[in-house]
Amino acid sequence: MSYAIEPWQLRWQGLAVDQLHRTESTFALSNGHIGMRGTLDEGEPRGLPGTYLNGFYEEHQLPYGEAGYGYPEAGQTVVNVTDGKIIRLLVEDEPLDMRYGNAIEHERVLDFRTGTLRRRTLWESPTGRRVIVRSERLVSFTQRAVAAIRYEVEPMDDVQLVVQSDLLANEPTIHRTNDPRVAAALESPLVNDFTMAEKTRAVLCHHTKVSGLRMAAAMDHEIDVAGGVDVRTDIRAEADLARFTAAVDVAGGSCLKLAKYLGYGWSGKRSTPALRAQVEAALAGALQTGWEGLLQEQRDFLDDFWQVADIEIEGDDELQQAIRFALFHILQAGARGETRAIPGKGLTGPGYDGHAFWDTEMFVLPVLTYTLPDAARDALRWRHSTLDKARDRAKVLGLKGAAFPWRSINGAECSAYWPAGTAAFHVSGDVAYATQQYLNATNDECFDRDEATEILTETARLWLSLGHHDRHDGFRIDGVTGPDEYSAIVDNNVYTNLIAQQNLRAAADAAERHPDKANATEDEIAAWRRAADEMAVPYDEMLEVHPQADNWTKHAEWDFENTPEDKYPLLLHYPYFDLYRRQVVKQADLVLAMHVRGDVFTPEEKARNFAYYEARTVRDSSLSAGTQAVLAAEVGHLGLAFDYLVEAAFTDLHDLHDNVNNGLHMASLAGAWMALVAGFGGMRDHGGELTFAPRLPEALTRFSFRMAFRGTRIAIDVCATEATYRIVDGTELRTKHHGEPITITAGNPVTMPIPAAPELERPRSPFGREPRRH
Repeated sequence: MSYAIEPWQLRWQGLAVDQLHRTESTFALSNGHIGMRGTLDEGEPRGLPGTYLNGFYEEHQLPYGEAGYGYPEAGQTVVNVTDGKIIRLLVEDEPLDMRYGNAIEHERVLDFRTGTLRRRTLWESPTGRRVIVRSERLVSFTQRAVAAIRYEVEPMDDVQLVVQSDLLANEPTIHRTNDPRVAAALESPLVNDFTMAEKTRAVLCHHTKVSGLRMAAAMDHEIDVAGGVDVRTDIRAEADLARFTAAVDVAGGSCLKLAKYLGYGWSGKRSTPALRAQVEAALAGALQTGWEGLLQEQRDFLDDFWQVADIEIEGDDELQQAIRFALFHILQAGARGETRAIPGKGLTGPGYDGHAFWDTEMFVLPVLTYTLPDAARDALRWRHSTLDKARDRAKVLGLKGAAFPWRSINGAECSAYWPAGTAAFHVSGDVAYATQQYLNATNDECFDRDEATEILTETARLWLSLGHHDRHDGFRIDGVTGPDEYSAIVDNNVYTNLIAQQNLRAAADAAERHPDKANATEDEIAAWRRAADEMAVPYDEMLEVHPQADNWTKHAEWDFENTPEDKYPLLLHYPYFDLYRRQVVKQADLVLAMHVRGDVFTPEEKARNFAYYEARTVRDSSLSAGTQAVLAAEVGHLGLAFDYLVEAAFTDLHDLHDNVNNGLHMASLAGAWMALVAGFGGMRDHGGELTFAPRLPEALTRFSFRMAFRGTRIAIDVCATEATYRIVDGTELRTKHHGEPITITAGNPVTMPIPAAPELERPRSPFGREPRRH
């Protein structure tokens, strides 16, 4: 069984209990604050239940066999909070359970335009009674603390129906870790502080045992039965369970309708009474809006999003669906995060313990910057809010400025993998890169003054204390781990050095714009510029390629032909020390540098570098395919670029890494957008100048994409021979098409011819690691 191919929705027909672990992730709903996995209304059968609040976590000790100075001490793990999705149904005295009786018809639909998850089931009980159950679920984009469910039951014959609507805390789940410390932290992590049940409303308040965070969840209901039949209701609450029950006799062909409204809130500072007041206020707003009002607000929000973000593809219907699926989930991950992180899995599952990585800044935020810039700004404000923790981390490591964490929920480093948790300093450069990219795309003067200047200058101070001037090589940055975690603790990682170079220059500019915010002397600003100008960029003269880091091209080659397929990913089957000393790449590193700092490489260097690293990159990370697609398209390998686009787009829908049960890969979903917009669209934004160089792969007959730049919304339509640029909303935009300046004005589209791509031999991939195709 698989998803039906439709342009604007994801539909699964039939139950397939063995696939629930997948569909609960793909059918997840979120707004960046609340996340709900796509479990069935009844709560069972299930794969991995989950309801999450962004930033709400439990703390635990990190596992070290032998600790060292500067190792992070505490880990953080996302908590499965109070579940408000559960609505159980009894037909006469028989519970609707999809494993019993007969599900004659069953389908679930995630709709990208309405922002809802719909379900329709025709169920026959073991004794032959039939009912049609319809439900629709949403997590509101417009009312941040609100989720809602419409639940309808239509019996074929006269029956008694009993509906039970729950709030359930400390929901039993299967532990997903072998570490007993983490398992203990997640064993009933919520401690009850307050319960209330009255009429149709209930509230449960809890706190976590170690991190001390407090949360509240509340529910209220509206119930209606055709014909004005009396409904008997009851509501009760105990420490971890609140239940609203409605019993009614329903005539065949009539319908029982239940609207369930949910409010969620949490805080590390506010009291339990304050949180209760917050969620009850959220319920009041939801009830005043009503179900139909919430549905309309959701549709209006998405109509506006798709006007600026939609991508249309002709020639591959399945890819069209996958691209909109990707965009919808990226939107869900960041829309209402509001000074919280965007986790690597969004709020679709507990994978990576709910941590945010540098993936957010380098993959997810570019999508949001050009489609929903307010969400990108809010994610960067979260980084700004954690500057004190980043300064503390730098100080522990004997450095100045701010060292942002490799993985975290609250801004403190919580990775026990020290080569990344300690040495992946590129993360600070990534935060600075995303900050400058957002400024270039929006001209947001308030953010520039209030947050960006401090981010840029504090990360610049890190580089100056981390690196040093050498009389032979210029400004060196030694002992770091770049994006490729198969090459740890290296000197002069090209990606790190180039992202630092841009960071230093951006900081100098920001300090001169806002001297009162930067608190930088003229000498310090001059030192930043000098370090940037003298930044070391290794180059192998004999091979005529850039090594990922000093001497990397001198390492022994990996024996790909004698590496069995079942030994991938390599990090699970080979010692790190062996990976570190060979030419094998986990994920695009130097290739990523050529994308984000393409302004410092010549076209010839890009082509040679790409071919060299293509033969050594095994893509043991879901981050890789999208970046490889971008550079493959730029240098002219359009067929290979398309194959990588397909792999990025279907990583989750086809479960290519066999771990979708733990949530979706936000960076890979974003990588599909990058493959189309930056790859085949040729979109670049070096130095704040927006340019395009579109080309069409043979597999497609046409594609178009939309984006916003400095308040102007544009659409670019690409076919085999020409590209058309038009204004969707705004007055004028100046840009370049394959290097030629053009000006687009409202009502006057510009059509330009597309030069032919160079005819190149397809570079070889490592044996057995060719990109996944359809």
